[in-house]
Amino acid sequence: MNTIHKARMLQKRRWRIRKKVKGTVARPRLSVRFSTKHIYAQAIDDDNGATLVFLSSLDAELRKQKLQANLAGAKALGAAFAAKAKSAGLVSVVFDRNGARYHGKVKVFADAAREGGLSF
Repeated sequence: MNTIHKARMLQKRRWRIRKKVKGTVARPRLSVRFSTKHIYAQAIDDDNGATLVFLSSLDAELRKQKLQANLAGAKALGAAFAAKAKSAGLVSVVFDRNGARYHGKVKVFADAAREGGLSF
């Protein structure tokens, strides 16, 4: 029962955030998700329902670095995502923390992406 309640509350937080955060072609939504083992980040154009850039810790290059879903992994993936997004022509994004607090791993990822050249 407690697990179901937590999942329901997480979904409500996601919906509440998504009401305010919307991605466009000029300024896509940067959604970041941390599982227990991996990190997933994608830039999404909500107008067309398309993913413009996707990167995760399961990527071949990043897998060699053995990234984990911790602070070090978040920093490395944030910098790598910024580089990939800039090569795809993205400069400005809207940050979507995906229901998680803007603290710890999420904040480190965002700071690394900003240092890599993305503005949000």
